[in-house]
Amino acid sequence: MTAAAAPCVGLVVVSHSSRIAEGTAELAGQMAGPDVRIVAAGGMEDGTIGTDAARIAAAIEAADAGAGVVVLVDLGSAVLSTVTALELLGEPGNVRLSRGPIVEGAVIAAVQASTGSTLDEVLEAAEAAANLPKG
Repeated sequence: MTAAAAPCVGLVVVSHSSRIAEGTAELAGQMAGPDVRIVAAGGMEDGTIGTDAARIAAAIEAADAGAGVVVLVDLGSAVLSTVTALELLGEPGNVRLSRGPIVEGAVIAAVQASTGSTLDEVLEAAEAAANLPKG
């Protein structure tokens, strides 16, 4: 009998566009494998462009397997909606808001999370994606 693997850090992708959030989550999921929960929280309930704090809060709860969650965002009001979502959740200490680029950050964070890294290590990886060498 083998011991169950420790839970991985989850990811939430917040974009004003549901298609961008879903595509980014799909791409990151392909890189990470099935052990990393990656949840898209893009657009509004009716399919229009925008962000919704309640949808983001629900995504954070869905992504958390017990090791915490890194949230990646696209534009300014996505940050504000995420901060509001964290307030709705009682400002949990196991959630980090990344300043990294949404697509590159999500992919690198997903790979890092799949290795069993800590919440802060996954956040650091997501944010380091902004410093990739120019080529």
